[in-house]
Amino acid sequence: MGELSYRSASECLALLRNGETSSLELVDSCIARIEALNPELNAVVAKDYERARESARAADSARSNREDLGALHGLPMTIKDALETEGLVTTSGAPELRNHVPTENAVAVQRAIDAGAIILGKTNLPIYAGDWQTFNALYGRTNNPWDVTRTVGGSSGGAAASIAAGFVPLEIGSDIGGSIRTPANYCGVYGHKPSHGIVPARGHIPGPPGTKSEPDLAVIGPLARTAGDLRLALDVMSGPDALERDGWALELLPPRAEQLKDFRVAYWLDDPLCPIDSKVRDELEATIEALRPHVKLVDIGAPLQLEKIVPLYVRLLLGVIGTDMPMPLKLLTRILLPYYALAERLGIKTDLVTNNAVRGMHMSHGDWNRANEGRTHLRWQCHELFQGIDVLLTPVGPVTAFPHQTGGNHLSRRIIVNGEKRPYMDHVSWIALATAAFLPATSAPVGVTPDGLPVNMQIIGPHLGDKTTIRFAELLAEVRGGFQAPSFP
Repeated sequence: MGELSYRSASECLALLRNGETSSLELVDSCIARIEALNPELNAVVAKDYERARESARAADSARSNREDLGALHGLPMTIKDALETEGLVTTSGAPELRNHVPTENAVAVQRAIDAGAIILGKTNLPIYAGDWQTFNALYGRTNNPWDVTRTVGGSSGGAAASIAAGFVPLEIGSDIGGSIRTPANYCGVYGHKPSHGIVPARGHIPGPPGTKSEPDLAVIGPLARTAGDLRLALDVMSGPDALERDGWALELLPPRAEQLKDFRVAYWLDDPLCPIDSKVRDELEATIEALRPHVKLVDIGAPLQLEKIVPLYVRLLLGVIGTDMPMPLKLLTRILLPYYALAERLGIKTDLVTNNAVRGMHMSHGDWNRANEGRTHLRWQCHELFQGIDVLLTPVGPVTAFPHQTGGNHLSRRIIVNGEKRPYMDHVSWIALATAAFLPATSAPVGVTPDGLPVNMQIIGPHLGDKTTIRFAELLAEVRGGFQAPSFP
């Protein structure tokens, strides 16, 4: 069990190709580790072991007959429970979906299976993927393998925990509010938020089961223990859905550079809207200093301000997810709406994030059009910015994994930054730019704080520059960071 637990997906595939292990042995190794350690973590919540073993035997038979099933031939993995899986319950953490067994796979899941992957089970998430912690009334709470008293993040929290604990080498998650990047940060693994639209979201809940349309802002992406495995998974999952593929094909550009010395790198670690805890900042600053001799650091001045980006993003975000918020929260925000409107007319200062979250939850289509125009201006600004740089380095969030905090709601909870209480909604601040502007962003582990919690850097690139951010994350590990296994159990 231990020998294979922390092998990367690429290493496992090489072992399979070289005949040093079989798919069935690999699947059984993963199952044994899940069964031994999952009771304390609660990361894997629905299991499909018998079908997985059948698929493993078929993969081994195909290999013995010199048949190639694809880039993931015989590789075990788990899937976030927001993505529909044929014949395996898919709940998105909602009690009302406890008996929902899809008849087909989400597009991204099907592409992984078509490439030879073997699905062992589903990983936990907050109800309808709507929180930065992972707990729900159906499956309970997921604990962080670095410290079980702390959150794994959300909403792909079970996915990140599954990777960090060595359950599987590869996962598929989703991200609209940092839902890949934040759990990767809290669990010290790699996660990639793709450029919007390059991986079809059909089969993701929310929306409701059977939704065919592509949601605004939301993306499907991989989590892994190496940056190279992110690229492997993205190559498998990306490309147009059936409605578009007769007319166009996706061909992502190669990385802008292949060596650190050729990368033009900017960084942005300060903004008054969302201060960074000193323990996080120390690791991020150490990363910049480690990079300084190896890359071309570019001073971009201050073209970006969270005060302008975050309100726009939050309005768009709540326009997408507002209908899935709990009814008490929706009623509260409707009560607050006229208060914020009056405060704006009178010039009274209010909390910027909360104000725009309330507005976004109840905005009209005309309001959305105005927000979309603002987003398009931001995209053009980013287009110009990335003429002079290749990647922009920022925090993923202001804190490391915090103690479980399941009471209250998004507006009432608080996080502690440098000893002071800050809004829970600060989680949206540093992930806002990449999501609002449809940019790729890779969350890469760069260090561990003195109190033993991982810290990730967010690597943002130009639109459709996914291979650039992933390649930079890969090279970054040579001088700073990279995955470290938590001391669990």
